[in-house]
Amino acid sequence: MISMLIAAAVSFVFTVSLLPPAIRQLGKRDIGQFINQDVEGHDHKHGTPTMGGIVIVLGVIVGYFVSHISPFTAGEGFGLSWLNPTSGGLLVLFAMVGMAVIGLLDDYSKVRAERNLGLNKRWKFGGQLLIAGLFAWGAVGAGVEPSISVVRSFGMAVPPILFALWVLFMLSGFANAVNLTDGLDGLAAGSSALVFGAYTIITYWIFRNADFYGTFMALDLSAVDIARVSAAIFAAALGFLWYNAAPAQIFMGDVGSQGLGGALAAVALLTNTALLVLIIGGLFVWITATVILQVFAYRVFGRRIFKMTPIHHAFELRGWPETLIVIRFWIIAALSVAVGIGLFYADFVIHSGGVL
Repeated sequence: MISMLIAAAVSFVFTVSLLPPAIRQLGKRDIGQFINQDVEGHDHKHGTPTMGGIVIVLGVIVGYFVSHISPFTAGEGFGLSWLNPTSGGLLVLFAMVGMAVIGLLDDYSKVRAERNLGLNKRWKFGGQLLIAGLFAWGAVGAGVEPSISVVRSFGMAVPPILFALWVLFMLSGFANAVNLTDGLDGLAAGSSALVFGAYTIITYWIFRNADFYGTFMALDLSAVDIARVSAAIFAAALGFLWYNAAPAQIFMGDVGSQGLGGALAAVALLTNTALLVLIIGGLFVWITATVILQVFAYRVFGRRIFKMTPIHHAFELRGWPETLIVIRFWIIAALSVAVGIGLFYADFVIHSGGVL
C-alpha cells in the first residue's frame, strides 16, 4: 500500500512540477496544436503547446521506479532497500512507452507538416503491430495464459496467433479510443484518471486476495506491481489535468493519448479483465462506437447518423459549452467505472461464497 502511495505522490509531483517548463519550451519551439477546421469555436486553441503526454509518460516511469525503493523492511526496521520490478509492471510500462513512441512520431509529423494530419496509417498500424507482437511474446513468456477473459480467466487457452491478434485489437483499439476522446480540454485526462483509479483498486484487491485470484489472475505475483503502475498513471493524469483543464495551457497529443490507451489495454490483459474494461472504460468505447457507426452509415448508406463525430463535437454544434460537455462526460466515465467495479466485486463475492 505504501509503495502505491509513493508511486502516486512522486508521479503527481513530478508531472505538476515539469509541466510549466515544458509549456514554455514547447511554446518557444512552436510545437503547437493544429486545429481541425471542421470543428467550430476551437480557433483559440491553435498554437497551444502539445505533446505534453511526454511529461505524463516520464512521470509514470519515475513514480513507478521510485516506488520500488522501500524505506522499511519487516523484521529489519527502517532502511532503504530495492524491490525488484516484476514482469507485470514492466509489461505495462512497455505497452505505454511503445504506444507513446508511435504517438510521438505521429505528433512530430503533424508539427513538421504544419497541418492536422499525422503519421501514415500504414506506418502507424505497423508500429502498433510490432508493439502488440512484442507484448504478446513477453506476456506468454512471463507465464500469462493466452486467453480471452471477462473478470477472471475461463481456463481455456487460445492459440498463440489468436492471442497475438487479440492483443493487437486491444492495444490499438484503446490507443485510438483514448485518442478520439482527447478532443476537449481535460476530457481524456480526467476520464483516464477515473479509469486508472479504478484499476488501482482492482489490482490491489487482487493482491490482497491472492488465494482467490491465484488461479485466475494472469500474473498473480505481479498484481501489486501493476497496482503501482496504475497508481502512477492515475496521479500523472491528474497532474496533467491541472494544466489541461479549460482553458488548456497544454495538450497531451497522440504521445499521451496513445500511451494511456496502450497502458489501459495492457493492465486489462494482465489482470484477465479484458472484456470488463469495455465497461470500466465505457466512455472511451462509446465515443469510438459513434465514430465507427458514423463511418459505416456514410459509406454504406451515404448518410450521417450524428452531426459530427467524435460525439462530443456533435454536442458542441448543438450549442453546449465545452466545460458542460466535459463535466457530463466525466460523469458518464465515473458511472461506467462504478458499474465495472461493482461487477468485479460481485464476481468475487459470489464465487468466494460470500453474500452481496
